[in-house]
Amino acid sequence: MRLQFPSGVAGAGSRTRRPDAGPIAQPRGFLEKKMAIPRLRHAVRTLFEVPAALRRLSRACSTFHAFTDVLRLPKRQMTKLVFPLQELERQLTPDSRLDLHVKIFDPSLEDISKAEAVFTATSRNRISYLSSAVRLDHAPDLPSPEVCFIGRSNVGKSSLIKALFSLVPEVEVRVSKKPGHTKKMNFFKVGKYFTLVDMPGYGYRAPEDFVDMVETYLKERRNLMRTFLLVDSVVGIQKTDSIAIEMCEEFALPYVMVLTKIDKSSKGHLLKQVLQIQKFVDRETQGCFPQLFPVRTYLSK
Repeated sequence: MRLQFPSGVAGAGSRTRRPDAGPIAQPRGFLEKKMAIPRLRHAVRTLFEVPAALRRLSRACSTFHAFTDVLRLPKRQMTKLVFPLQELERQLTPDSRLDLHVKIFDPSLEDISKAEAVFTATSRNRISYLSSAVRLDHAPDLPSPEVCFIGRSNVGKSSLIKALFSLVPEVEVRVSKKPGHTKKMNFFKVGKYFTLVDMPGYGYRAPEDFVDMVETYLKERRNLMRTFLLVDSVVGIQKTDSIAIEMCEEFALPYVMVLTKIDKSSKGHLLKQVLQIQKFVDRETQGCFPQLFPVRTYLSK
């Protein structure tokens, strides 16, 4: 059966799992962009086996300037930036707090600081743009694991990736206020650890060849280890998002749901959306990690 997006985007596949898909529920974490982006860096880092030398890394948090800025903030403000779900949890009654999976992934501040090493360019850890492709057979053939970011047009996907690479300003990630700016699959090398893939947005102004490009990649890319699916927290899960989620489920892809633009609505509205999406994840999905990743709007300087 072929799944049809309203704009012509499709997803398909039988219910059988991809042979190399591996365990379904593995990745963990939630984040906020810009100041708390190291939390996602830590989440991405934990997907792969990092050499023992890096795991034993014991540099002080102040080594990494981006996270140092966070550590200088008052404690409550720092917690609000790094752990946004904890702020929302305070608005709930004790009985309702179990509906939010806040503590499933709870790295220490030291762990988050160490994870920035993966996203810090050095002579031994080269971070760079690799290439772009409109078809899977044009994509670079790399042995390293891959993570990809997908979502509706204008959901903030490229902005989030730009924030992840904020420690490497020479890596250019193009961001536009116009929906549908990304037309190709863009591949970025993150040292020897993994490759990050920025996928075109689905929905409004999606590329004409979106179906062949994205569906084929998700279904057949052997080294795809995790998919980050971005959802606008202001409007919640839309019809096109539901189809994208169904694609991930049909192809048995382990994926994580990222809630963008959490600063664009009131606490009450945001809490309602988060609880609704959390309930959807718990009841309607199998391959989605139960804990959500809330992020703020990223404003580049």
